[in-house]
Amino acid sequence: MDSDPTHDAAPSTPRGSAIYFDGTSSRRHAVTLGLFSDRLEIKADGRTLAAWSYADIRRADSPSGTLRLTCLTAPALARLEIRDAAGAAELVSRCSRLDEDFPDRRGIARIVGWSIAAAVSIVGVIWFGVPLAADRLTPLVPQALERRLGAVADTQVRTLFGGKVCDNAAGQAAFTKLVNALREAAGLDTSIQTAVLATPVPNAFALPGGKVYLFNGLLARAQNPDEIAGILAHELGHLRHRDSTRNLIYNGGTSFLIGLLFGDITGSSALIFASRSIATASYSREAEQNADTFSIDVMHRLGRPTRPMGELLFRITGKEGDKGLSFLANHPLTEDRLARMSKEDAAPNGPPLLTAEEWKSLKSICDPGSKI
Repeated sequence: MDSDPTHDAAPSTPRGSAIYFDGTSSRRHAVTLGLFSDRLEIKADGRTLAAWSYADIRRADSPSGTLRLTCLTAPALARLEIRDAAGAAELVSRCSRLDEDFPDRRGIARIVGWSIAAAVSIVGVIWFGVPLAADRLTPLVPQALERRLGAVADTQVRTLFGGKVCDNAAGQAAFTKLVNALREAAGLDTSIQTAVLATPVPNAFALPGGKVYLFNGLLARAQNPDEIAGILAHELGHLRHRDSTRNLIYNGGTSFLIGLLFGDITGSSALIFASRSIATASYSREAEQNADTFSIDVMHRLGRPTRPMGELLFRITGKEGDKGLSFLANHPLTEDRLARMSKEDAAPNGPPLLTAEEWKSLKSICDPGSKI
């Protein structure tokens, strides 16, 4: 029992059933509590460590079986933990404003509601805001910065796919001849860089800054130069429209916002994720259709057929409409692209892009003689 000159104290809690942290050090104090008419006194070894007015005491979040308290007039980190049920009940009865700042069910519901609203807002920005921002920012990106972004993406792509560039001399000569014909017909300058990567993945893609990669896996599935020419012209279309830069900005912003949802508040992985995604993610339907239009125009200028590109794509993917959820696909269905390229097809009236011997060399570009 503690006493006061003017007020009698209620029975104190047993020593050791209450722990006090003064907020200025990490020391734990085993204390007894004196419950006076207007205040709580926290004591240890016969001396008063703190006196808290009941009106200033607030409940804090605590584990089951423990009452954890703070005080508005105490240091911010000061807290009192009471494990004695009887003493805790007596103290609670004296603190009329104990739960004033503690979230009740209604408060928790508000917190959850605002959290959900914030998540929905971020998702809304991902679906609508980021694409709009990417469209607006892409034309403003200087060429020098675009080349730097492309260099970062190039490093990630080479790491992802092993980094082996095919350079068989005869095959490289044929590839250069094909690319130059397409580049000139597309009206692009000589800053365009192209290479064949020794990977079985049947793919091709463009990077910011003017680099196009063709994978040997796609070349191996091709049956004639026009099939590969249509694909390369398609990728040149992405370069002309700066789709790869737009995609990098979009994926970087999206991954940053997704990082916010899952705790990556710095967004440190955003650029790496965006760089890798260039090689694996599709462009928008509009971007793919525009690149197809570009490819068709280039092949027409060269007097070459457009249908072979669609046939190569169909040979690789098969009929996509049978795979379900086609309305969610972010690229046109392969069968639709084949139908369009067949409709735009015309009898060849230009010279072959490669001779039979050059085509054979191109198909063998990754044979022994390639190097890292």
